[in-house]
Amino acid sequence: MSDLPSPLLTHRFTEAVDFARVAHCAQVRKGTRIPYLSHLLAVASLVIEHDGDEDAAVAAVLHDAPEDQGGYAMVGQIRARFGDTVARIVEECTDTFEDPKPDWAPRKTRYVEHLMDEASLGARLVCAADKLHNARAILHDVRASEDRAAFWARFSASPEPIGWYYGRVELALRVRLANHDGRQIAMELAFALDATAAIPGCDAFGRGLALGRDGGECPPRDGRRGGLTS
Repeated sequence: MSDLPSPLLTHRFTEAVDFARVAHCAQVRKGTRIPYLSHLLAVASLVIEHDGDEDAAVAAVLHDAPEDQGGYAMVGQIRARFGDTVARIVEECTDTFEDPKPDWAPRKTRYVEHLMDEASLGARLVCAADKLHNARAILHDVRASEDRAAFWARFSASPEPIGWYYGRVELALRVRLANHDGRQIAMELAFALDATAAIPGCDAFGRGLALGRDGGECPPRDGRRGGLTS
């Protein structure tokens, strides 16, 4: 038994799951009754399966806590309990700490530029896993939806800017994870996005996706909402 390798995951991961369970206890996945913790566990699973270390796995479980539950104060709690590396990854995965949030398009543009130019490997891996799980959820839900317009109305942006954002993120991840196991996540992300774009009624999403993959600027919002702020 002494020859067995040390486990990748220790009590820190268990404590992070419990921390996230409490932090997100009142949240569910958008448009569902699914506890939000399910998303965080799925993201952590993808990180672990693609060569992420324990810091990245812990950060995956905690990556939404500052945006949803307390901003910089939450980052401080994470740093105190789980260390600087975890806190830095979580901070890098948060696109803003401002309240109210800045406009959607410039905020998302800054985030994808950070992802391409400055983000750490851990942050890119967590981001890739997060976007893949979200993209798969979109694909599943849009396939099951009888009213595509009502489905897209769940979101803070219209389908074309959403497609653009995913296209830009996919482009950054394909480039920056090209020499890491995380490139498989980027490939799976591309498959899920292509499948969504091919669904009847998702043409605008597909146009935005193509624009984002080409590195284009975010298309203007369609006026359906007063602002893109979520």
